[in-house]
Amino acid sequence: MGQIEKEYAAALFMLAAESGCEREISESLAQVSSVFSENPEYTEFLSSPSVPGKERVHSLEQALGAYVPEYVLSFLSLLCERRRIGGFEGCREEYDKLLREAEKRSTAFVTSAAELTEVQKADLKDRLEKLSGQSVDMEFSVDTELIGGIVVKLDDKLFDGSLKKRLQEIKETIDS
Repeated sequence: MGQIEKEYAAALFMLAAESGCEREISESLAQVSSVFSENPEYTEFLSSPSVPGKERVHSLEQALGAYVPEYVLSFLSLLCERRRIGGFEGCREEYDKLLREAEKRSTAFVTSAAELTEVQKADLKDRLEKLSGQSVDMEFSVDTELIGGIVVKLDDKLFDGSLKKRLQEIKETIDS
């Protein structure tokens, strides 16, 4: 993600924070993201240099004006006018990161070799919340190539407790 997306997201977040609508803006950005991913041709239209800027902004207002808050519509219009609509997803991700930081929440992406039980998930969530000092949202996936164990990505930290990683380390020790 580029610095420009971070700056745009920070500006939108500051505006939302002043109005106390940070969560509402995040939800609206997620809806717009769904619309864009379901209609990639619309995103191409909005970023097309052959379409005049006023026409692109008008299209946004017609398509989304009744469904998103004014802040989000203005934000999208600004991205469109400056030919930065292609960076929308990066802005949305950065906005959500700022929201999680403000709410003292983290997101943990947990990959395990086998499906974890509900008890294991709850125990892991408790441990991660104690470790981070924050509320932790969990996202789980299964990757049988790990052989055993789990890999946890919590914010910018990676905890690799997989058997695959341990075997790799043993191999490197033997080879050196």
